[in-house]
Amino acid sequence: MDTARIAPDALRQFGAGVLRTLGVPADDAALVSDSLVQADLWGHQSHGLLRLPWYVARLRSGAMTAVTDPAVLTDTGPLVSLDGRHGIGQVLADRARALAVQRAREHGVGAVGVRDSNHFGTAMYFTRRAAREGCVAVLTTNASPAMAPWGGREKVIGTNPWSIAAPAAGGRVVAVDIANTAVARGKVYLARNRDEPIPDTWALTADGAPTTDAAEGVLGVILPMAGHKGYAIAFLMDVLSGALTGSSVGTAVHGPYEPAARSGAGHLFLALDPAAFGDVAAYTARVEQLIAEVKAVPLAQGFDEVFYPGELEDRAEAGNLAAGGVELAAQSLADLHVLAVQTGVPFPTGTP
Repeated sequence: MDTARIAPDALRQFGAGVLRTLGVPADDAALVSDSLVQADLWGHQSHGLLRLPWYVARLRSGAMTAVTDPAVLTDTGPLVSLDGRHGIGQVLADRARALAVQRAREHGVGAVGVRDSNHFGTAMYFTRRAAREGCVAVLTTNASPAMAPWGGREKVIGTNPWSIAAPAAGGRVVAVDIANTAVARGKVYLARNRDEPIPDTWALTADGAPTTDAAEGVLGVILPMAGHKGYAIAFLMDVLSGALTGSSVGTAVHGPYEPAARSGAGHLFLALDPAAFGDVAAYTARVEQLIAEVKAVPLAQGFDEVFYPGELEDRAEAGNLAAGGVELAAQSLADLHVLAVQTGVPFPTGTP
């Protein structure tokens, strides 16, 4: 199948159009689609439009509700707890962001917990938004089981990713978004879609043996990053995201590729206003000092440049835009063409 580049706006319109056919309000559909296409632009296709068919299946089954209508459970001023009522993860995460930033401006800190949500795509999409609004932001989530506890070989703990983003000078943002596994599970799915092998440090088979077969990795266990440290961080992210917010934890959380099961995922969004800590210009200067120091460090053998967190994504986006758009994996394209036929929303053509 053609792997031509497709303009981001065309992909956004397609994704939003598909979601609208399933009853998702126009603004929410545009947000979800933008979050997926943005992941593709950043070079993270594991969290891009590859996931749209999964979301569609969950909307069709009713596992995820098309109209997101959260309820406020607790409001202390700086802290708010929301019941997501099985709404769309991206919509709930963005409402948590907006609310956390608002409360941070009022109180110096804003914390919003969300229970009974769904997969929200790339965590960095939301923390970067808050950073562009002037706040330092932290977002955590739990996820369906992917990792065995350290020393085990049965999936109990999710990848449970988290992101931190902070404003820098000139409108720049420094940001990190990582899963606590050796690799995000979506990257194993992407390798399967591309018919590519995976490193033998990414996953174990269902029998507990290392594998380079992405299909076996999907069915098996994803390994933690940094050994026992990744497992411990993932465990505590489940405490923050699930136990603290009143959501499901551990094996009770269900993933976006499960078409009919309620997710039970929880999130915690924390926003901090630098102005509450003192002079904002001095804060920005310290961030710039840190960026300058890491960029100026002597290079190790085999490296051409040192990047600050988030710089690679910014460069990938600029490169994709300059090249004319996003180049999707063949299997992802095939899945999206099926969606186009099913929903009657035309899939955009690409430019070779």
